[in-house]
Amino acid sequence: MSGYRPLAAVVLAAGEGTRMRSSMPKVLHPLCGRPMLLHVVDALGALPLERIVVVVGHGAERVTKTLQEQVTTEVPVVFVDQKVQRGTGDAASVALTAFTDDPDVEGDIIIMPGDAPLVRPELLARLATAHREQDAAVTLLTADLEPWTWSFGRIVRDSQGRVDRIVERTDATAEELELPEVNTSIYCFRRSLLAPALRRLSPENAQGEYYLTDAVAVLREAGHKVVAFAADDPAAARHVNDRAQLATAEAILRERINTRWMEAGVSLVDPSATYIDTTVTLAPDVRVLPGTILEGHTTVATGAVIGPDVRLVDTAVGERAVVQNTVARDAVIGDDCTVGPYVSLRAGTRLAAGAHVGTFVETKNAEIGEGAKVPHLSYMGDVEIGPRANVGAGTITANYDGTSKHATRIGADVRIGSNSVLVAPVNVGDGAYTGAGSVVTKDVPAGALVKGVPAQVDDQWAERRADDARHTDARHTDARSDTDSAHDDRVKDTD
Repeated sequence: MSGYRPLAAVVLAAGEGTRMRSSMPKVLHPLCGRPMLLHVVDALGALPLERIVVVVGHGAERVTKTLQEQVTTEVPVVFVDQKVQRGTGDAASVALTAFTDDPDVEGDIIIMPGDAPLVRPELLARLATAHREQDAAVTLLTADLEPWTWSFGRIVRDSQGRVDRIVERTDATAEELELPEVNTSIYCFRRSLLAPALRRLSPENAQGEYYLTDAVAVLREAGHKVVAFAADDPAAARHVNDRAQLATAEAILRERINTRWMEAGVSLVDPSATYIDTTVTLAPDVRVLPGTILEGHTTVATGAVIGPDVRLVDTAVGERAVVQNTVARDAVIGDDCTVGPYVSLRAGTRLAAGAHVGTFVETKNAEIGEGAKVPHLSYMGDVEIGPRANVGAGTITANYDGTSKHATRIGADVRIGSNSVLVAPVNVGDGAYTGAGSVVTKDVPAGALVKGVPAQVDDQWAERRADDARHTDARHTDARSDTDSAHDDRVKDTD
């Protein structure tokens, strides 16, 4: 085996993907929350690569922009444009233009398609290791599949069992189509040998294209060593060319994600009915009930219970929170909150610790304070609700005047009566009350009662109510004392 050689990667992502029947480039179709191509780049980015070269073509600007915005690997990613798609061999030639900065440096290149999102980093690492251990000119990643898997090229071996060539499905004979060993289109090439081999390719085939697979026969005929490395995971051979294959890939990837979280201490009551994006983060001892969909950069803290029938997008859930029958987007649900059932938390909703949002409630851009409650049948939009406030059933914040949105502030310890309408902009002071059915159009002072349509303010109502309550308690106490004294007298008479 020769000495150390740097390792790089090339991803072929220039194709149109006509079988997807979509205006979106095939490699950008999402799988478990990430574009298909990013799953490939993520897998490669786990290896000690010097760079990843992505060959773009159809929708080049869109593909490049998406990767630049969402790529997370620290390995440098560069783009080259295959302006005319003339096959995988031509795409590989275009990719080599990204290596002109070090033409004299020997190295190895992993080449793979951008529509193979199920390949694991560990398998790619083993491919590169086998390639170097055997000092091969090219190492092919192969898989044994049933002959009916017609979309793959077949591995043709000579009488001594060595790889002779790869025949594409469209050029294969009936006998060759029965061969079970297929080409996954994932290779590791010696860089210095790849460029001369590509120059010898010919488009004399059924597709009229330059096939990268033909470079294998060229190297073999030149006396170089060609090695086949068998994949231990058949999913490595699964490429995505249409919507049905996209759904199959999603199911496989979702099963991997769910298994990983269960191994990390998360309880999934029914994994088959649980959908978790690859970008989601879950803490140990989270419990997820059936019908749950967790998307984007959602995070769920220890002890939370999510589901059934919950969809969270870019939402943070605190410790011990319980969320059921809820749709939330760009929201924060604090520790010990209870949410649902049948709740919609729209963007900008923030629930402080211990808050409760109940049945048939919708919120938007709402700050709901610690221990505050919006139990049922309410719309809270563009609102700040103070700690321990309680919003009665049927209450809405009328935040839109036909031209602009306005805010409502509900103070601490406020009690909003059922079917109240708070016409923004309006401020309800700490400890204030609204009567049932009130239409509040003006600010309410702290401790006041507001009632009617339009609502009339009764200043210091809450203070008088508290005084009345104290007097009532005192009368009850006196009455109990009198009753106890009379009872004592009757006991003495009996004695």
